[in-house]
Amino acid sequence: MVNRGCSFEMPDGLACRAPALRGKSVCYWHDPDKAEEAAESRRIGGLHRRKSKSVATIYDFSGLRTVESAQRLLETAAIETLALENSIARNRTLISAAAGAGKLIEAGDLDTRLTAVEAAIGSRANSDEDAAFPEEVGR
Repeated sequence: MVNRGCSFEMPDGLACRAPALRGKSVCYWHDPDKAEEAAESRRIGGLHRRKSKSVATIYDFSGLRTVESAQRLLETAAIETLALENSIARNRTLISAAAGAGKLIEAGDLDTRLTAVEAAIGSRANSDEDAAFPEEVGR
């Protein structure tokens, strides 16, 4: 049996495209029996989004898409961990942070070196004088 979509019609006249609950014609969000639960879910979701923005702002965290942003997160975690009372768990965390820092430093170094190599080769990349088979140049 194929689960049909929610039969609820949105204010703009379009149908809600969420899957209907088993044995019902509406989805979780439009089921009157689930109204309180859905409202609480929306409220918690909003709180989570606000909390995420606040924490990201406090810690100057913009994601993990670059080596620099990963380094920033690792530095923040190390600083927060250093502030804790000495314990085995704290020391293990600091050792892990040091190991992670080594990998990030290596990745940053490789990225810098690769950029330098590409810049040096880029001006010669289309040069005919460095062709592997000069007799084939211009064909």
